[in-house]
Amino acid sequence: MCPPQSDADLARRLTEIVHAAPSLMRVLRTVRSLALPDWLVMSGTVYQRVLNHLTGRAPEYGIKDYDLGYFDASDISYEAEDRVISGVAAAFDEPLKSTVEVRNQARVHVWFEAHFGEAYTPLSSTAEALERFVSPMFAVGVRLDAGDRLHIEAPFGLTDLFALRLRSNPRRPSGGFDRISAGVLRRWPELRVEFGGAAAQR
Repeated sequence: MCPPQSDADLARRLTEIVHAAPSLMRVLRTVRSLALPDWLVMSGTVYQRVLNHLTGRAPEYGIKDYDLGYFDASDISYEAEDRVISGVAAAFDEPLKSTVEVRNQARVHVWFEAHFGEAYTPLSSTAEALERFVSPMFAVGVRLDAGDRLHIEAPFGLTDLFALRLRSNPRRPSGGFDRISAGVLRRWPELRVEFGGAAAQR
C-alpha cells in the first residue's frame, strides 16, 4: 500500500496537471491580465482535469465550461456584473468566449435562493464560495500569480479528489448532492461514492 501523500505533494500534482492543460492555462493567463478582484477559476474546470488524469481519459473529456468567480462587494448590481462578463468575453476568441462563465461571488446571495430554493448567506470572498459546494471533491479553485505560479484554494484539502472519493459536503447537508453526483458518476464511474459515511463503488 502506498503511503498517504501530503497536502504539499497533492498540490504539486495538481499544479503539474493544470500546467499541462493548454486551454486552461490560456484561460488563467488571460484572466490574470484582466486584474479582476479576488478571482478564481474553479469547480469542474479544475477537478475534472484531475479525474481525467487519474482515470486515463483525454484532458478535455467532460469539460463543458470554465467557471470564473471574482469578488467585488462595491457594486453588486446585475449591471456591474454584466459589464465584467462582457469585458471577460471580449478578451477571448471562440470557443473560449462562449465557455468562460463569470459570476461576482459578492452577489450570489441575491439570486441563489430564487434559483435553487435554498437559503444562501452573503459571502466574504471568492474562496469562501468553495466551502459551500456540494462535495469536497468539487471545492477547488486556482489562479495564476506572477511567474505562472499556481495559487490553489481547497478548503477541504485535495485528498478526496486524488482518492476519487465523492461525498457530500459536511457543511452543506442539502444542496442536491444525489442529483449532481449521479451526473458526475455517469462520466467517471471509477469514483467511490460515500452516502452518509458508507462507501459505494459504481
